[in-house]
Amino acid sequence: MDLKTAAWLDQEDARITAMIRRYGWVITYVSPSSGDGTGPAGAGLGGPSFAYTTGLFGLGHAELLVFGVCPHVAGVVLDAVAGRVRAGENLVPGQPVEVGGCPFIPEEVPNSGQILFDANRFYARPQRHPVPALQLSYPDADGRYPWEPGFAEPDRQPRPGTFRA
Repeated sequence: MDLKTAAWLDQEDARITAMIRRYGWVITYVSPSSGDGTGPAGAGLGGPSFAYTTGLFGLGHAELLVFGVCPHVAGVVLDAVAGRVRAGENLVPGQPVEVGGCPFIPEEVPNSGQILFDANRFYARPQRHPVPALQLSYPDADGRYPWEPGFAEPDRQPRPGTFRA
């Protein structure tokens, strides 16, 4: 790793630590043009935008992940659900959790080490034992979830285990 990247990672680690100390978690947002969270913005990747938490694993809970929403919506959803976790709620895969009138279904993410780079780096987790994560899947305008036939935008919400950053 070159010195510039190492310095950037040191600053990013300090920022994440400060945010977790202040708020309990931090949200990382990744858009197709912003990079993968492991280096300076501009690295780029294909696929949908996504956002995830770092900090909930320290509370004994899986981190949260949501795909295909803008930064504002990602923040509202992840903050609401993370706040419930911090208050003692334990999300269970398959059990709906409602945010702003929208039902989200938590699903286990089998390859979180290939997506949640900041969280795994923060907790110093090796690729083979990444932090656990739950993907918050939501219905399309017709009420269909990504695993149901006729779901409107399958590229917007990839199925758990099929996406890598």
